[in-house]
Amino acid sequence: MRFRSIVITLLCLPLLAQAGDPKVQEKVLTNGLKVLVKEDHRSPVVVSQVWYKVGSSYEPGGITGISHMLEHMMFKGTDRHPAGEFSRIIAANGGNENAFTGRDYTAYFQTLEKSRLEVSFELEADRMRNLNLLADELKKELQVVTEERRMRVDDKPRAKTQEHFMAMAFSNSPYKNPIIGWPADIAHYRIEDLQAWYQRWYAPNNATLVVAGDVRPEEVFKLAEKYFAGLKPSDIEPLKPQTEVEQLGVRKMTIKLPAKLPYLVMGYRVPVLATAQPEWEAYALEVLAGILDGGSSARLSSRLVRGKQIAVSAGASYGLISRLPDLFMLDATPAKGKTVHDLEYALKEEIFELKNELVSDEELQRVKAQVLANDVYERDSNFYQAMQLGMLETVGIGWEKADEYVDKVNQVTAEQVRAVARKYLLEDRLSIAYLDPQPIKEQAQSGSKTGGRNAD
Repeated sequence: MRFRSIVITLLCLPLLAQAGDPKVQEKVLTNGLKVLVKEDHRSPVVVSQVWYKVGSSYEPGGITGISHMLEHMMFKGTDRHPAGEFSRIIAANGGNENAFTGRDYTAYFQTLEKSRLEVSFELEADRMRNLNLLADELKKELQVVTEERRMRVDDKPRAKTQEHFMAMAFSNSPYKNPIIGWPADIAHYRIEDLQAWYQRWYAPNNATLVVAGDVRPEEVFKLAEKYFAGLKPSDIEPLKPQTEVEQLGVRKMTIKLPAKLPYLVMGYRVPVLATAQPEWEAYALEVLAGILDGGSSARLSSRLVRGKQIAVSAGASYGLISRLPDLFMLDATPAKGKTVHDLEYALKEEIFELKNELVSDEELQRVKAQVLANDVYERDSNFYQAMQLGMLETVGIGWEKADEYVDKVNQVTAEQVRAVARKYLLEDRLSIAYLDPQPIKEQAQSGSKTGGRNAD
């Protein structure tokens, strides 16, 4: 049994360069596999991650969610290591492992004592090209994924509102589709679909191997050569351009679902680091998000929740690391006696102020300090260090951008924050979804007990 998570919230974790940090070492094998190594000798532990450049944004209609489905099937075994062996071997070596799917990537990882890294490489290299995909295993795993979707989306009014909101906010960008897939597509996966997806995308020249921890780069490269260099590359054709159509006015929808509380989600179309012109706009949007929602002293918490007391919760988010243009998001739940329209007005007031008044130097410095504090905390984790590198590389930005983050954020000025607010936080770029709570009826107890876990 294992838990598979869909990562949709780890898109903007900052990685800051600090004096004395070991540099990332890179090597590309002759078959195209890129290997990145980040030394961190604070504990005798190593994290190994394999990132494939494929996720839900690569999927055509009819098979949405197939990247996530294949993630589940990757634990169903090879001729050398039958189903269940992967996890058993990792556990026998004192490690743990898991996987996740995002819009632009699918990744697999293991955490082990440093002398066990070879175990990870042998297993991952084996399943990169030799996976057994069987119809009977797919049938069983479909039940797991269907249940996972029920738990994560269908039974959660906010998650379901957000899913419909994304489908409205984007017309033809693949970001309109949920990572886990639409129910009808999940119900009709065929083993041939999985085979084709695996053969097309799971190849060394479409993958990045990231290792972070108590290791020496030359030893990691030697092991990578031993286990991965013999794998054949594939002919991988680049995706056709996927350009979102122009938005011609505000978009609104009301979602009626059984729920206890109303809810509001808003999103403005914005560029990301890969598309921003000039590039500083992405960092300015990052700082703007911090001004609104960068801890308890940020504006939304201090003004709308504690100050005016019109919201029980309010947040803002922006992820600058993605393959395609995205949304600057705001969401909130009204306090008792308030409506989603009261909240919409209050949130737009905050946006209006950002467009018309410069952020004070004191507030700007506080936000930047908060970003730095977050980074210091995250750098205690080998996992997140590796994840930053893998994510940047896989979405096409390049891992080298990690070293620029601190300087770029520190260079953001109050004028730049106001400029991106004026340029992008416009009514014609806005989509809004309102959750209209309906009475909650008593439901029969479900007989299923599998939850969000796979049955290996």
